Amino acid sequence: MNDTPPNPVQSPWWDRDRLASRLPKLKARNAIAGALRGWFAEEGFVEVETPALQISPGLEPHLAAFETKLFEPFEETGRQLYLHTSPEYAMKKLLAGGMQKIFQLARCFRNGERSATHHPEFTMLEWYRAQADWRHGAADTEALIRAGAAAHGVSDVTRDGVACDLSRPFRYLSVAEAFSDLAGADVLATLEDPDRPCRAALAEMAARAGVRVAADDGWDVIFDRILLEKIEPHLGAGEGTVLYDYPVPLAALAKKSVSDLRLADRFEVYVCGMELANGFGELTDAVEQRRRFESDRARKQSMGDQPYPMDEDFLAALEAGLPNSTGVAMGFDRLVMLLTGADLIEDVLWAPVVTAR
Repeated sequence: MNDTPPNPVQSPWWDRDRLASRLPKLKARNAIAGALRGWFAEEGFVEVETPALQISPGLEPHLAAFETKLFEPFEETGRQLYLHTSPEYAMKKLLAGGMQKIFQLARCFRNGERSATHHPEFTMLEWYRAQADWRHGAADTEALIRAGAAAHGVSDVTRDGVACDLSRPFRYLSVAEAFSDLAGADVLATLEDPDRPCRAALAEMAARAGVRVAADDGWDVIFDRILLEKIEPHLGAGEGTVLYDYPVPLAALAKKSVSDLRLADRFEVYVCGMELANGFGELTDAVEQRRRFESDRARKQSMGDQPYPMDEDFLAALEAGLPNSTGVAMGFDRLVMLLTGADLIEDVLWAPVVTAR
């Protein structure tokens, strides 16, 4: 017999008392957004808007998109489209078209994601700076976090018992250093052939670190599990952390590092153990990008999922000439959570995505 009492029925999100309890954080959200827009204006960025409906929602194998159909006037069959998981492709097309510094507070959509820090519809702050490398993107991220903190009047934040002083310079930590120091793993030793990383070697390192590995886990899944269990909880403690030099198998749309072809110009920014931003020194080689897209689609299919189409127009934009640039995507809702001390992402959303009762 289960003696656990049933959960009380929660009032709707628009209930007067529930809304009033969230209102201070929601007003802070607006103030933080205004401060970030002010920072971009001072830096000479242009705010842009791109469609959420796209031919391809993004090809990361582990992301699931929302599908829909577009019917043009007098059209009977319609065309398959998707709600984007990020505005990345459209914004890079603007770079190829001659824009130099652009940003967007974009509504993004990811299916199958709902947790304390995830929501099916969320706000992504994404920006691109032409003629700049990934370190410019990391510096921008640090400055934006401080601008948001100043708008809310805080410099010290805490989450899950981990404290961070945002007034301190951020720490730069390579992935190889993090894996070695926090998990006792030599991740570079598994990258003799970056296109075919050694799954067995990384699985053995994970087991020694006490990380569970399933027989069908690929190299990328094992990497993510070590990162999640052994490394992320320690990042952004005391000061913000920039985790950089990701292995090429996880390069996504980042170019390879000129100093080590096993690594990519990709970084992530953490505060209080929470990932806030993901940035690249952007890949400009259309041939290499197509190869990666094909690999991502094959990986998704091997997982039993239907792969999404490639955006040929995006590849054409790369061929036309994408400038050397850095791009960063920051979870705006997560930033507001950290700065306001919210435990749940829904505490900082004006209205959550709900289903019928």
